[in-house]
Amino acid sequence: MTHDMMRLGPEKRFLALLGLICLALIGGALYMQIVLGEAPCPLCILQRYALLLIALFAFIGVAMPTRRSITVCEVLVVLSAIGGIIAAARHVYILANPAVSCGLDVLQPIVDGLPLAAIFPLGFQVDGFCSTPYPPVLGLSLAQWALVAFVLTAVLVPVGIYRNRRKTH
Repeated sequence: MTHDMMRLGPEKRFLALLGLICLALIGGALYMQIVLGEAPCPLCILQRYALLLIALFAFIGVAMPTRRSITVCEVLVVLSAIGGIIAAARHVYILANPAVSCGLDVLQPIVDGLPLAAIFPLGFQVDGFCSTPYPPVLGLSLAQWALVAFVLTAVLVPVGIYRNRRKTH
């Protein structure tokens, strides 16, 4: 094993953990939907897609053999997190301003037209309104928690790249 690949070990472990956390968050959202009856809105579904993409790119990154290929996956993770930030921030705004709509009429057919809505409708089909307030979890709404998770991902992945690779050049 080369020195370069040994340096990437912590980075790959971080990506694996990130992927598992994202899958756990999707599982939590499904639990809240199925067991607690909290219907997902269009922005909720878009946040699920962002989590799924982060997990997918993170797991692909773990399997990559070279620094460059891992970096490509990490960039895709960050771009997916930025997409999640946009959806979650909009959702937080709507929850703070209930008179504002999430555009259910506009977004719903688009989101429901995405491939996973047909393959796994329970998990990826719109069934609710963005302005519906659900009980907070540890003082924050789900949209606020999602925003925190996406921001942390968008910040920590580049920090990890920098930290893990600055000594290898």
